[in-house]
Amino acid sequence: MREGPLRIIIPGGSGQIGRLLARHFRRQNHSVTVLARHPQQSEWNVLLWDGRTLESWTSVIDGADVVINLAGHTVNCRYNAHNRREILESRVHTTRLVGEAIAAASSPPAVWLNASTATIYRHSFDRAQDEGGELGGSEPDAPEKWRFSTDVARAWEQALWEAPTPHTRKVALRSAMVMSPDAGGVFDRLLWLVRVGLGGPAGSGRQFVSWIHEIDFIRAIEFLIEREDLSGPVNIASPAPIPNREFMHCLRQAWCPYYIGLPLPRPILEIGAIFLRTETELLLKSRRVVPGRLLAAGFEFHFPQWRGACWDLVERWRDLHA
Repeated sequence: MREGPLRIIIPGGSGQIGRLLARHFRRQNHSVTVLARHPQQSEWNVLLWDGRTLESWTSVIDGADVVINLAGHTVNCRYNAHNRREILESRVHTTRLVGEAIAAASSPPAVWLNASTATIYRHSFDRAQDEGGELGGSEPDAPEKWRFSTDVARAWEQALWEAPTPHTRKVALRSAMVMSPDAGGVFDRLLWLVRVGLGGPAGSGRQFVSWIHEIDFIRAIEFLIEREDLSGPVNIASPAPIPNREFMHCLRQAWCPYYIGLPLPRPILEIGAIFLRTETELLLKSRRVVPGRLLAAGFEFHFPQWRGACWDLVERWRDLHA
């Protein structure tokens, strides 16, 4: 990667993760352009892209140094037929379009980081899953409807690998839940459960939670941009996934040592998911994912353990919402 300010393009960068990255890279004096369906005024460049067509936005790919594709319909919804189609097509089709834009560039980017998901791995209690772990889809102890998520992840990555971009290094970001104190994110919603007294274990509480602190997520992205020897799938997760019961207990302690969290049995979660228009898979699937390739390459985490991470996040959440 060349020295000096980089030109970074982030398709689908209007969500929480995109804003985290765009804000960080802009403050590092890099040139950042976000492609979004609903452009909003920002401290970085934002261009309109409908996520369906190759239009004038492709010109910004030519001569860029880095592309970080985050485009995709939210998975925080009910998996009805319409939403399933949107979730799948918004990931696979946009990845193909980004690949076409890179392939057509006279000066293609050096690296293309494409979003993927840690949920590609099987529902796992018995052992951690590094990049050589077992992919999900046929676990006897997992509901059949969970197979949809792993099918989407496989198709998403296949679209990345099939893109004809021989001069651009490609990385699939198999990301765990990114924990940030920003409003509307995963951490904000989990902390809300704690604050209203519902921060007990979800279901059995045995399922593992894979997570990563936002600071380590950003550092991992920077690490992957710089390390020209890393390509293929890379797990973006802390090295210490923990059971949901311990995860929520630590979060309650960080918020207030005297808080008691009511447990959320599976039947209650199923009913709640209907009213909240989401799926219980987001809480009940056991994601025991570890960052094998990052650790092997020498990446060091600032927040490897959940206790330190959640205390930091709670303190920063209080500052943001004071």
